[in-house]
Amino acid sequence: MIAYPLHCLSLKLASLMDYNHDVSSKSTRQNVTKLLAELPDGIEVVAAAKTRTPEEIQEAVQAGIKVIGENYVKEAREAYKLVGASVKWHFIGTLQKHNIRREMLEIFDIIESVDSLEIAREIDRKCAQIDKVMPVLIEVNSGREPQKSGVLKEDVERLIRELSKLGNIKVVGLMTMGPRFGNPEDSRPYFAETRRIFEKVKELKLPNVEMRYLSMGMTNSYKVALEEGANIIRIGTKIFGNRVNSS
Repeated sequence: MIAYPLHCLSLKLASLMDYNHDVSSKSTRQNVTKLLAELPDGIEVVAAAKTRTPEEIQEAVQAGIKVIGENYVKEAREAYKLVGASVKWHFIGTLQKHNIRREMLEIFDIIESVDSLEIAREIDRKCAQIDKVMPVLIEVNSGREPQKSGVLKEDVERLIRELSKLGNIKVVGLMTMGPRFGNPEDSRPYFAETRRIFEKVKELKLPNVEMRYLSMGMTNSYKVALEEGANIIRIGTKIFGNRVNSS
């Protein structure tokens, strides 16, 4: 076995890391360019950035991504330091009451995962303190999956009627997940049902409610979601590649 001096090994490792970064950056740019080129007009792509580094996110933005979706406030904070307000920021994770703080509300432009009156009231209360009206989407548990958050379809209208009374929240649409893996067609009934709810609420013409966005579909299912009326899709793997297991 050839024994290399320690400084040579360090240089080799640094070169390998630079090479991997360059390859990753090129891949991200190509992925974004290809995705944006295939989408019809009026579709908003949210780059789902869970576990991605600020540098990876910046690469996606430089390639043409205009909206970043974050699941965790801590990760959003670090990415925001680098990327800033050059893009829109959507909170797409499960929302806990203790996360609803001034910094979080100042970073995010839309919260896509409101699923209870308690959470909505806390957002409303904290937004009133910073004189902000927060656009929100109601997360619908369209598949009635017990392990997922979201409002059951029969409760959506009632919740939105309550939220329409709040002064510092504006309901601007619905979000649903659908099955993450498996046959994309398995998601179609859930997307179709969410679209029906969306149209029904839109017809109600409630005060302080403007049904503009239907956020459905991820890397595995976004094409089906588009066919069922989505105008926001949340894409992670198709932009950034597979996540690296850090364990």
